[in-house]
Amino acid sequence: MKISLKRFSCLFVFLFFSLSLSSDNKKSMSMIGYWLTSQSIVQVKECDQSLCAIIEVIFVGDGTAQESILDINNKDKSLRKRSLVGINLISDFAYKEGSIKLSGGKIYDPGRGRTFKGNIYLLQNGNLKVEGCLLRMCGHEEWKPVNVMFNDDGTRTATLKEII
Repeated sequence: MKISLKRFSCLFVFLFFSLSLSSDNKKSMSMIGYWLTSQSIVQVKECDQSLCAIIEVIFVGDGTAQESILDINNKDKSLRKRSLVGINLISDFAYKEGSIKLSGGKIYDPGRGRTFKGNIYLLQNGNLKVEGCLLRMCGHEEWKPVNVMFNDDGTRTATLKEII
């Protein structure tokens, strides 16, 4: 079978771009980044060789300062007067770039004021499934990836990421 140089070049270019697009898509699918939860935006990042998820923004009504939303349900009474902004929601998840499932860590639920054993899954659709378990009962929430842009005036703008 004889392939012309022109066809070979076209095939090579097509395969090269297909592979680079595929690897770019996988690079964009990472647990590290900003995520939209049901009530906040969190930044997932590495903290001392494990993941942490720091609350950056809490959605509040007009005229309410987000820093005034306190951790009032915390089982530890000494922590009930701290703001939810800045707290870490996940701990003890050993992280390696490219991971799509993590287990053996802990997830803090501020609504219940409790910490649960947990799992984290990076789903095919680009969302992060954060699952907390007590005994054999598990509940989860899917976090959506967002792009956060820092504006010149110090404000931030968040938009949902498109995962191809």
